[in-house]
Amino acid sequence: MSYVGAVDPRDQQPTKHEIGKRTYLVADVEPLDVDGVRTVAVGCALWAVAFIGLLPFYGQLQDSGRGWWIWTCLAGLGLGLFGWEYTRRRRQQRARGPRPSPGGRRRA
Repeated sequence: MSYVGAVDPRDQQPTKHEIGKRTYLVADVEPLDVDGVRTVAVGCALWAVAFIGLLPFYGQLQDSGRGWWIWTCLAGLGLGLFGWEYTRRRRQQRARGPRPSPGGRRRA
């Protein structure tokens, strides 16, 4: 029995990659976040919430030897902000398109 507009499952088989003695099946799926800006922004927000949430417990954390938790959250937030700026700039460059190489010639 065939349906009108039905897709043959053989047309949508995953790609096979062989690396060494192993074979990996890779499905042809579009990534959810191509440039990573949204992912990095969510990570920054989570680190900020963790930092702010641990601030009231700073004294208790220091007494129990876990004061480094707060500094880890702050470092994660700081690195996330750098990553956010990096991914934002990369998105803008990709939107502009490729730049011509020096000398006016394009590489093949």
